[in-house]
Amino acid sequence: MEQPKRNKKVLKFNSITDCGNRVGCWPRIKINSTCIGDIPKSTPIDSITPTINRYFYIPTTDIDLTNGVTIPSNLFLNDNGNITTHFSIFNPSGYVNLYINGIMQEGGLYTVNTNSLIIIPTASKISDSNSIIIESVGFSYE
Repeated sequence: MEQPKRNKKVLKFNSITDCGNRVGCWPRIKINSTCIGDIPKSTPIDSITPTINRYFYIPTTDIDLTNGVTIPSNLFLNDNGNITTHFSIFNPSGYVNLYINGIMQEGGLYTVNTNSLIIIPTASKISDSNSIIIESVGFSYE
C-alpha cells in the first residue's frame, strides 16, 4: 500500500540567516568600539511650569468643510469668558490641540496661528452648536 504524500512547508528567510534547526536567527552584529568623546554635562532644571490657554467657540450655523475654513480668533472666548484678540502659541516649547464636539482632532487636519484656526478641506461639516475648543499648552523652565 502506498503512503500518502505529505506537503512539505519550505521556510525562506530573506533578511535572516537559517541556523539549520528550522529556527531563523539574525546574523551576528560586529561591534565597532569607537570613542564618542566626553558626555556633555546637563544643566539641572529647578522647575518646569506649564501655561495652558483654552479658547471656545460654538457656531450658530453649520460650517461646511468641503473647501476648508478659516475661523478668526475674535470669534473665540477665553477661559474667563472674554472675547480673545489672538491665540497664544508657544513655539517651540509647546503644542496646540483642537477639539470638535469634545473629540480631539488629528494634527494634520488643522493649523493654528495667532490670528485664526485653519481647517483643511475635508468632506465633512461641523454642525451648529458643536463646540470648537483650542487648547494651547506651553512650557517654561527655571
